[in-house]
Amino acid sequence: MIITKKALPRRTILRGLGVAFALPFLDAMAPALSALAKAPSPMRLGFFYVPNGIIDATWFPKGQGQEFELSSTLSPLAKYKDQMVILEGLSNHSATLGTGNGLHAKAQTSWLSGHKVKETEGADFEAATTVDQYAAAVQDTPLRSLELGTEPIFLGAICEQGLTCVYQNTMSWRTPTTPLPLEHNPRVVFERLFGEGGTPEERIIQAKKNQSLLDLVTSDMKSMRMQLGSHDRAVVNDYFDAVREVERRIQQEEKRTGESPMEIDRPPVGIPESPDEHLKLLLDLQFLAYQADITRVVTFQIHREESQVTYPQIGVPEAHHYISHHGGNPEKIAMNSKINQHHVNLFSHLVDKMAATPDGDGSLLDHSMFLYGAGFGDGNVHNPHFLPLMLLGGANGKLQGGRVVKYAENTPMMNLGLTMLDKVGVEMDKIGDSTGRLSDL
Repeated sequence: MIITKKALPRRTILRGLGVAFALPFLDAMAPALSALAKAPSPMRLGFFYVPNGIIDATWFPKGQGQEFELSSTLSPLAKYKDQMVILEGLSNHSATLGTGNGLHAKAQTSWLSGHKVKETEGADFEAATTVDQYAAAVQDTPLRSLELGTEPIFLGAICEQGLTCVYQNTMSWRTPTTPLPLEHNPRVVFERLFGEGGTPEERIIQAKKNQSLLDLVTSDMKSMRMQLGSHDRAVVNDYFDAVREVERRIQQEEKRTGESPMEIDRPPVGIPESPDEHLKLLLDLQFLAYQADITRVVTFQIHREESQVTYPQIGVPEAHHYISHHGGNPEKIAMNSKINQHHVNLFSHLVDKMAATPDGDGSLLDHSMFLYGAGFGDGNVHNPHFLPLMLLGGANGKLQGGRVVKYAENTPMMNLGLTMLDKVGVEMDKIGDSTGRLSDL
């Protein structure tokens, strides 16, 4: 990298052997943006999916418009109430089409497309391009998009009532026949964000050294810091400290699991024992990707449909899927609500970081739009109607928060998809079963 006394370009990259570190937004980049008529900060999009439905009685707030009382499930996000829009009345009818088989897989696969999936057990699967990928197609970033999940992909052929496992391995589709599998391995994600080049042999040698990737860009870092003011140096130091901390946590897990760094095609697993810590580590990686503008579009699956994950840490030792089929049992409903609230609390880990991080004329959260929700309203009966959905973030001033917005019953969820794409400058006539844009959003 060649640094001059001129303003730094917005996409400054520090490079070393097999390493490429993009920098977060700095004051030194502002003059360059002024020359471009003060281009607005890029908008980050995030789509967060939770499985097995959400108990609506503890999700939906009391009241509507700006006069509402936040529900217990959403209470971990109370301090962001003014940047929150809770949507009521939206449905995904496409998840009910065809036979009655594979409703979990259908709900997950059609959540961001509003399109009926092809019912097959083989390799002739077919769904539809998803909202996130329409947005990703127009982004000028090192990574077009990032797809994250907390559970490994299913390797079997059939996962649910005659449907291929492909449908439960992702919720993001680039084309109707090109699914983008979710990545759950933090090391793989880390190297996607910061690794670049190098032969397989060089990567093996580097892995054996257990050396921080930051050590490989020391020369570029010194040259860059000489051109920065005190505030920018503090921002860069905090950013690199965050990267190093995430890397340290990954290395600790790899050491704990005893995984060898000798694999060429795929880095060691090193998955944290605690599902919560695993999820937070992935959220931290997502945060770094946003902060450095490595990607602006992320899908995140907080466990897959039919998840058997248990939550003894919050007093729910039974599997989530089992609990979701509560049959009206008050005890199971209460435990399911605990799980729902716990998921929101974990999501707040990312939101807190975004809100605390300056970005241009605001924070990263001010320049983001997150969709959080589930593919089922009532998971007990596999009902994809009256979906629990929430938008969060400032969306570069394009989203008025602090509201509950109610729409006519069974309004297609893809009307929301069209509306979200409008806010990032992607105009579509129709997606899936959409019938138009959402008013008042």
